[in-house]
Amino acid sequence: MRVVFVGASATNVACARLLIKRRHEVIVIERDPKRIEELSQELDCGFILGDGTHPHILEETSPEAVDAMVCTTGVDQNNILASLVGQTLKVKRVFTTLENPEFEKVALALGLTEILVPVRTIGRYLADAIEGRDVLQLATLLKGDAYLFSVAVPAKWEGSVARLPLPAKDARLVWVYREEKLLFADPELELKEGDELVILARDSQVADAIRHSLL
Repeated sequence: MRVVFVGASATNVACARLLIKRRHEVIVIERDPKRIEELSQELDCGFILGDGTHPHILEETSPEAVDAMVCTTGVDQNNILASLVGQTLKVKRVFTTLENPEFEKVALALGLTEILVPVRTIGRYLADAIEGRDVLQLATLLKGDAYLFSVAVPAKWEGSVARLPLPAKDARLVWVYREEKLLFADPELELKEGDELVILARDSQVADAIRHSLL
């Protein structure tokens, strides 16, 4: 798998380090030459010096061969722009990291669906931990090839839950989040753009197919 990171943030570097250990090909795009020099001493991966929001820089990664691109530059607007460029260049999967949740609706309106909001995720994790909840309990329940993932609803899939292109034998819609409110996936539920779907799939390949069908 070839993975491109736009920005050499601490989060990207930690993820890159794990992927390299798992024998994946990693490329880091970074504007600061000193940062690249520093990281080249510890990461066995490719580096590109430049601005990841510029198409000619992303084209150096052979985007048609890139399986995933992660945009975590520290500036939400740059993350959104780099993600859009990645989609235009036909990168298979693009992950957009947003520090400010207010930009999430903007990203969704622009067609970006794999959006990460760390402050919200970490906040929920800490609140659960403080209340004494077992935050790893769900992970222990997923056995075998079971794969749980979330995806945002694009405008074209607004309407009845029954319209979702889910393979009946290989996936189920488990629940829906709408503005942080939990909604059960009842047949009469009407989906709205921006709803977060939580789907249980038979394996990661089924999950990838569903993600692409929702784009």
